[in-house]
Amino acid sequence: MLTYDNPVPVNRKHSVASMAASMDTIASTPKPINATMVPVTSNNTTAKVNGQSAPRQRHIWLVTGPAGCGKSTVAKHLSEAIDLPYIEGDEFHSKENVEKMANGIPLTDIDRWDWLIALRKESLRKLEDGAEGVVLTCSALKRKYRDVIRVAPYYMHDVVLHFIYLHAPEDVLLKRVGLRQGHYMGANMVHSQFSILEPPTAEETDVISIDVSRPMEDVLEDSLNKVLEKMKETESS
Repeated sequence: MLTYDNPVPVNRKHSVASMAASMDTIASTPKPINATMVPVTSNNTTAKVNGQSAPRQRHIWLVTGPAGCGKSTVAKHLSEAIDLPYIEGDEFHSKENVEKMANGIPLTDIDRWDWLIALRKESLRKLEDGAEGVVLTCSALKRKYRDVIRVAPYYMHDVVLHFIYLHAPEDVLLKRVGLRQGHYMGANMVHSQFSILEPPTAEETDVISIDVSRPMEDVLEDSLNKVLEKMKETESS
């Protein structure tokens, strides 16, 4: 029986590395990011910060949270503002996953595992193709789901990973989802997501929390400001 009860310790690269292979074996037939699925580092490993040479760093910004929190809206805004490729996580769900959600059937850990690995691989492919970073959406409701994405820097050492956790009370998100048209994620799925939601803890220091119960204009401004602040902080560290 498969279990997923051992989260990857945050900011402990040796632990992340040791977990990388075991996480991917949970998928039935994982395909490597590159030919050998070994750690890779970009050839261009330095950049200029305030006129001084510094390690080159690229960012994966993963916008997370339950249905109705505005993941796509925030991610698209960040993608355009900082000129990075955008990946819509919903587009990587299998047909079976989409059908289950459309029929109000919550996804299981097994349903999500291949999806999470696919998102991690797609993010790294964008970087391997030359992108300076990437913005993607993924609900990442549980710590163990976030840990799957946290393996990414093991494969590409100049990558810095960030989660942007969008949160609001359940009744606020229920109302927003109820107003959406033509989306397979119905309002009944909001409660099921809240029932398994594991909000990031203080130990997860790679998380930026954003209250989305405010007007969207304020949310977008706050999100961008915190991303820019984090980028500046990373460059100077």
